[in-house]
Amino acid sequence: MDSASPLAPWAQSPPTFRRDPGDAGEVVRLSGDWTIRTIGPIEADLVPFRRDLEAAAGAVTFDLGGLGRLDTAGALVLLHLFGDVAEARRTIVGVDAKQRILLDEVAGAEREPAAPQLGPGPVIRFLIELGRYGVGWWVEARAVLGLLGGVAAVLFKIMLHPSRLRFIPFVNQLQRTALDATPIITLMSFLIGCIIAQQGAFYFRRFGADLYVVDMVGVLTLREIAVILTAVMVAGRSGSAFTAELGSMKMREEIDALKVIGLDPVEILVVPRLVALMIALPILTFLSDLASILGAAIVCNVYADIPIETFLYRLHAAVEMRTFFVGVSKAPFMALIIALVACVQGLQVEGSAESLGRRTTMAVVKSIFMVVVVDGIFAMFYAAAGV
Repeated sequence: MDSASPLAPWAQSPPTFRRDPGDAGEVVRLSGDWTIRTIGPIEADLVPFRRDLEAAAGAVTFDLGGLGRLDTAGALVLLHLFGDVAEARRTIVGVDAKQRILLDEVAGAEREPAAPQLGPGPVIRFLIELGRYGVGWWVEARAVLGLLGGVAAVLFKIMLHPSRLRFIPFVNQLQRTALDATPIITLMSFLIGCIIAQQGAFYFRRFGADLYVVDMVGVLTLREIAVILTAVMVAGRSGSAFTAELGSMKMREEIDALKVIGLDPVEILVVPRLVALMIALPILTFLSDLASILGAAIVCNVYADIPIETFLYRLHAAVEMRTFFVGVSKAPFMALIIALVACVQGLQVEGSAESLGRRTTMAVVKSIFMVVVVDGIFAMFYAAAGV
């Protein structure tokens, strides 16, 4: 905004200011063009001038009669200059109508910086984060239950019409979740069995009870370790794959395309993965049992001098068939939780790679957490049932 007619930059006169004695105090005479192109060179000279003006004790009259061109930048500098003198001692003269309007507009637009708002205290912040965390879990639980309802509806339709079962995708997912995972699951279980047997033999030897390491390995492996280890490995391997696959399809709008052509994404994408994982996890748990016991038998033979025949005899006496079924019975439920959480996270992916990575991480973390929770629930149930 400008109070004078446009002039070429080279036609502008430099701004000037000076202090003269007056009848009722001092007179500050301002002249020249006060624009954004001209005020830069005088800013350094204005600093001591404003300091002296602020220290003046008498009345000060600002004479703007010689003022030429004025824009918003110059008006702001003048307002700061006026502000160095108390309003009771300040008089402004020689202002034309256009300059008065511009000065009033700039004065009304300028605001003091707002005082910084202090955030809530640590306790309030903790409660806020706790509330957000709880709401997030509630939203996730509703999404999981909604997907579970959709899966149940699809399975009911498949029972009425078996031809709706997509056999080829189911076999493909079974191969990926069971057959392809067998090497890593058996290797990890073998090593865990070796470690448990070695540690047990080391401490039982102090009491002359080396043979009881077989009881510990048998019960601990068959009831808890094998199924939890397998579920955690599957959550990190297959669960993350489910989330990444569905998330990438969501980003490419392939899931929306399925809905447009009248196909149910739950029936096409979720059910084959879920059913395959519920079949694969018990099988992998059984292989994990065998690998863990094999590793324990080798360590007991080498480290604790327990022959293989003695190990097998003691294992037969220490564990019962129900011990094996207690562990394997948890596997389908853990697989159900892993598949539901992974698929829900995949279907909630937004249109960015960052969202895909975050959802994949959340799927693995929440699946492992829920696996531990389900195992604890089963432990309390079996303890109450006396199994």
